Amino acid sequence: MFSKERHVVANTPECEQFYISCDYGTVNPSSFGLWGYCKTDQVWYRLQEYYYDARKEGCSRTDEAHYTALEALAGNRTIEAVIIDPSAASMIACIAQHGRFRVIRADNDVLAGIQRVSTALQQERIRFLLPVPTHCENSECIAGKMLGMGDAPKKEFDHAMDDVRYFVSTVLRRKAEDDFFTAAIGRR
Repeated sequence: MFSKERHVVANTPECEQFYISCDYGTVNPSSFGLWGYCKTDQVWYRLQEYYYDARKEGCSRTDEAHYTALEALAGNRTIEAVIIDPSAASMIACIAQHGRFRVIRADNDVLAGIQRVSTALQQERIRFLLPVPTHCENSECIAGKMLGMGDAPKKEFDHAMDDVRYFVSTVLRRKAEDDFFTAAIGRR
């Protein structure tokens, strides 16, 4: 679904609302994405990212070191919330302890999340600012049928895609639900 021609931009319009999505790891890579919403075109832009691979670098970082990177990514922007992997208990505690950011535990339904990202790409509701980090180009692939449970994603090289999935599944999904309403009209 991803197309550089449709989903990558050199410049973004002015953004009014910001979130950060996080896939957190101590040994596995950590990927944090800064998202900005533009009201004029109603698109969310991935403006910047922080990516740290402890295996590649040969050195793990502490929660505090990752938090410092989170602060730098946010800059002086007002961040609505940090959407984070629900299993990242120590990082969630670290963020809460500092008190600057509200934390939302991400919806971590992998298959539904992949579908939501596909839909967001098809509808052009998300775009990525140049340069697109190579981490974002690694998409979650389908490994095939596993134990009769349907398609399953191959869980490797997917950390940036996980943080994208967390953002789409949590923020875009909530926005869609907020815009949804029902009505009933009685019959006579």
